[in-house]
Amino acid sequence: MLNLILDLDTGVDDSIALSYAALNPEVNLLGVTGTFGNVTTDMGARNALAVLAMMGRSDVPVFEGAYHSLTTESFSPHDVSVRIHGRNGTGNVVFPAAERSVEKEAASDFLIRMMRQNEDMVIVTTGPSTNLASALMKAPELSSWKGRVVIMGGALTVRGNVSHFAEANISQDPEAAKIVFESGLDVTMVGLDVTMRSRLRKSDAQAWRATGTEAGKAFAGMLEHYILNTIGGDDTYVHDPSAVVCALHPEYFSLLPLALTVELDGADRGRTVGDESRILEKAPKTRAAVNVDSGKVEKELKIIGEYFTRIS
Repeated sequence: MLNLILDLDTGVDDSIALSYAALNPEVNLLGVTGTFGNVTTDMGARNALAVLAMMGRSDVPVFEGAYHSLTTESFSPHDVSVRIHGRNGTGNVVFPAAERSVEKEAASDFLIRMMRQNEDMVIVTTGPSTNLASALMKAPELSSWKGRVVIMGGALTVRGNVSHFAEANISQDPEAAKIVFESGLDVTMVGLDVTMRSRLRKSDAQAWRATGTEAGKAFAGMLEHYILNTIGGDDTYVHDPSAVVCALHPEYFSLLPLALTVELDGADRGRTVGDESRILEKAPKTRAAVNVDSGKVEKELKIIGEYFTRIS
């Protein structure tokens, strides 16, 4: 059983990742922390609550986190994010509002509390790493925490998707990602190198809709919107769900041990690279996923449709 915390900027692919984790019998979902990125933090938290309610998982607490990066004072979603994820973050599919609200505890404080209590745990971030970086800044002793972190973000062997070098999640808060990569934590970067190799397809949306469930119909609509506004063909990338699959099945991925860092200056800002100052480390705590058995990842995600039929 995998003890898991998801740190989400809950757009379409975050919602798919959340449903996979929330309904997977191999996962003990301890909580969801919300951040900015695809949407604003408050909208993402509402989306997470609504998705969990539809999954029958209103037992999973949701916490609001950072509203902007470590170096800015405000945040507004980029136009491309609005196009890809819809104005409501769920592909313009309307989910019934959850009857509960977010927890009063701040996301960073929840992360600190859970990391102190549980070293047999994985934190998966699918947006900017601001919440985790904030937790480490508040409690630097957690750099010796023995759990794992999996970050959906970065690009090592391929180009970025917001600049020639930078991937979207890292570029939203490069300083935060640098803090996490250099913290001493066990961190796996699941970047564009692998997330673009696995696909969800229109046939998956059709299979979800064919379940006849409210969840199946809602997620089919979200996926169809996402496909149309990303690649625009018959399939799309599996960004955020890949990180959750990697947390559960790292054996599906080829992982390169590498002392990772993030460039902060000039045209390279947001670029994920090996840290020259630590290049002689014999056992780096960070690694980058550089290849994947996409068939196994896609098979894992096809299970979501089966999960939808089991929701009471």
